[in-house]
Parts: sequence; structure tokens; C-alpha cells
Amino acid sequence: HNSVPNTVDWDGSSNIKFLELSCGKGASLDRVIERKWIRPDLPSRCTWSLGVPNTDSPHWHPHSIPCILPNVLGQIGHTPMVHLNKITKNFGLKCELLVKCEFFNAGGSVKDRISLRMVEDAERAGILKPGDTIIEPTSGNTGIGLALAAAVKGYRCIIVMPEKMSMEKVDVLRALGAEIVRTPTSARFDSPESHVGVAWRLKNEIPNSHILDQYRNPSNPLAHYDTTAEEILEQCDGLLDMLVAGAGTGGTITGIARKLKEKCPNVKIIGVDPEGSILAEPEELNHTEKTRYEVEGIGYDFIPTVLDRSVVDRWYKASDDETFAMAHMLIREEGLLCGGSSGSAMAAAVKEAKELKEGQRCVVILPDSIRNYMSKFLNDKWMFQKGFLTVEEFMVNKPWWWNLKLQSLNLSAPLTVLPTVTCQKMIKILKEKGYDQAPVVDEAGLILGMVTLGNMLASVLAGKVKPSDPVSKVLYKQFKQVHLTDNLGKLSRILETDHFALVVHEQIQCEYSLS
Repeated sequence: HNSVPNTVDWDGSSNIKFLELSCGKGASLDRVIERKWIRPDLPSRCTWSLGVPNTDSPHWHPHSIPCILPNVLGQIGHTPMVHLNKITKNFGLKCELLVKCEFFNAGGSVKDRISLRMVEDAERAGILKPGDTIIEPTSGNTGIGLALAAAVKGYRCIIVMPEKMSMEKVDVLRALGAEIVRTPTSARFDSPESHVGVAWRLKNEIPNSHILDQYRNPSNPLAHYDTTAEEILEQCDGLLDMLVAGAGTGGTITGIARKLKEKCPNVKIIGVDPEGSILAEPEELNHTEKTRYEVEGIGYDFIPTVLDRSVVDRWYKASDDETFAMAHMLIREEGLLCGGSSGSAMAAAVKEAKELKEGQRCVVILPDSIRNYMSKFLNDKWMFQKGFLTVEEFMVNKPWWWNLKLQSLNLSAPLTVLPTVTCQKMIKILKEKGYDQAPVVDEAGLILGMVTLGNMLASVLAGKVKPSDPVSKVLYKQFKQVHLTDNLGKLSRILETDHFALVVHEQIQCEYSLS
């Protein structure tokens, strides 16, 4: 382990030059921009190898927890191991099924462990000093752990996270005093617009700021090698046959697996990766048409430096459907208030553990709690809108009109307009017709968006658009569509949260000149 502390130079960087072109007519080369960042998928330089003696070890082991903690950071680690009863029986498993409940950490997730370790290692190395700023690109839980440590220790904290992540995570981060920057979920990890790219741009602009970098930082897997794995061994009396854990950065499964492989050579390590991610091996497992998944905290579109896939014996690709169904089962059947990625791990466990016999033991890591997902998979409306619940499952006691089709209503065809119509003309049309909104379509009839009277008036009054500007500048694209064959129940649910819905139907199209 003698080179682990220097796995990556903290102040190292990659200078990548790329061209920025002007977008106007006759685009020309403007300038060469030098981008300073460190890739999160660099090859690891860690020297760990099974069976190699630990010389100059970077590891340390925490002492027992005192009766009175000096601060809340002392409540990170020492999470409970719980025996599953109903699920083991329901799936006909012969082995003992145990779960490591990481949501009992102070900040609510397994990422509290690495957050504290990264901060304290940076302090010991003289990198992080009083008054400095911590910046981190994260799916949320590492950000919460870092914000918690920053609140206690007095650091400024900036968290950069994709828009996909839940508002509950954002609310917790804000409550802890962190500053939050959101980035497009669709941006590739190596794009300047990604959460990784934006974090590095902030780091280069803000003096005395540091990206602790969970993707490359050796403190990530070391935290689990030294604490999580040690706790598992202690709680299981050194006897376990299988461990199942999801992979995000890969620090959790890497650190735990390395220690378990040393102490229990025959243990099977099962890595869990969502469909749409590329972490699993062999590569054929990752072949799918899916490019997006709803589960948070696991999966990536690159291989993080800290992920050691050589210690994983098998990979399981989890779908969103089975993930959320299993998360609900853990809550309902076992009373475990866990998050969505816990469902991914458990979905893998109930299948992979079928090979274990009576007297054998499988441990599953449950990374976080339902606190972060109250408006997501815990919410039936969200589950229904995302297609994870059918109408029948969602609405048990339906009113008499629930299954009536929209075509049974006396609906008139909507007025549609082309995107070239001016805001001034559109405002006049809507007022004359008594409409609040109208669809905007292209010449082929494809719906481009909606324009609303309120939004146009507000935009004109605020000076964001001129009355002569085309309505394409004020398009409202976040709206729901229904078809004449859909039932009123579906429309009813949409109108509980949205002001309107567009019924896709034959159209009467009007075109007005810009003059």
C-alpha cells in the first residue's frame, strides 16, 4: 500500500485545448480555450493486491464510540446489521440474508463515511485549511456528507449535481448551508457542461478551493476497507459467503471487497449496476437501448478511477422496475426505510443468493434512506407518471367516470399556430378567442410546444421579448399530452399537478405573417 496515499497528485491537472466557434453566419475561429481539469476515469495507481503484506499502510481503524459524542460526525459508521425474515421466505432462499443499514449514518447514507475520510485526510495532508472551499461533483449523497462535515468544521461547500437528482437532496444541502449548482443530466461526464466539468471550472475560478474528488480519491475505498468491511466482519463473526453492493463511484464495493477477499477468500462479490450504465463486466452486459435510468446514486457513463472491477466476481444489471418494486417490498415487508438503490441491490441478492445453501450467509449493502425520495419512488403519482404503476395498481377505488375515454367528451379541435407568429398577434388571438394557451406546431403538424397568455405577457412586460418577436422565443415545453383513447382517470391525475394537458387530436391551423 505504500503508494496509495499518492494515487493521484492532488494538484495535478490535464490541460485540454478545444476550439470555440462563433455561431453566426460565416462561423470563424475565435479563440483556443485551455481547459484545466483532471479526468475522473484515469487508471488507478493503487498497489493493493490480494495476499501482498501491508507495509507502510495508509489504513487506520476507529476506536469505539463514546457515550457522548463531541459532534455529530462521531455518528458516522457502526451501522446496524439486520436479519431479513419475510423476503428470505418469500423468495425461497435457504441461506441467511442480512442487510447493512447505511442510512443510520449521521447524514443518512453510506457516503458519509467517504466524505469524512476525504476531509480528514486532506486536513492531515495540509491540503484543506481553515477558510477553504470544498467543491464536489456528486449525485447528492456525497454532497450531503461533505456539507455535513463542512457545517461542523466551518468550510464553505459548493455542490454540483445533475438536474435528475431529487429536490429532497437539494433541500437537505441548502439546510446544511451548501451552495448548489445544477447541470444537465444528459451531459457526458467529459463535457464542460457536466457536473464534473462545471465543478472543475469553479475550482479553477475560486481561490483556495479544492475538489476532494470521490472518483479518484484513494480515501474513498480506504474508508470502506478500514471501517465498513471491518464492521461487517465483526458483525458476522468473520463468516459470510456473499456480498451484494451497488456501484457508483465504486469505492464502496472496492474497499469492502478487498478486505473481505483477504479475510474470507471464498466470498462471492456481486456488483449491481443499473441498466443504461456501463460499469458492469463483461461489456456485453451493458448493451442496451436505454440511455437513462431513474434510480439515483449508482451507475455511470465512465469507469471511475477508484472502481476495482477485478474484485467483483459477477455483475447484475438491475432495471428500474425491479429496483423500485423491491425498495417498496423492503419498506413494506421488513420495515426498512431505504432508498431506491437499496432495491437494486436487493433485486440482485434474491436472485444471486439462490445458489447459497442452508447455513451460508449473504450480506447486502443498503446505501441510503427514503428521506431523499419522498417525491419520487415513494410517491404513487410519480411511479404512475413514470410508468412503474398501472392505472389499476394506482387507483384501487375509482370513481364511476374513471375509465371513460376522452373521446366520449364533446371536445372541439384546438387552434394551433406556427412558430413564426409574433407575440403581439398571438396575444390578440388568444384574447379574441378566449383561450389561455395554444399549441405551436411546425408545418408538418409536429408539436413544438405551447404558448400561454400569461407567460407571453410577463415576458413582454419584463423586456425578455419584444412584441414583434416570434412565439418560438416563449415556447412552454413542459406539458403533458393525452390521446382520445386515454381515459379520464389519466387526465384527472395530470390536472392535479399541471394547469393543462394537450389532447392530441385533429387540428385547425392558422398562420399569420410577421408583418
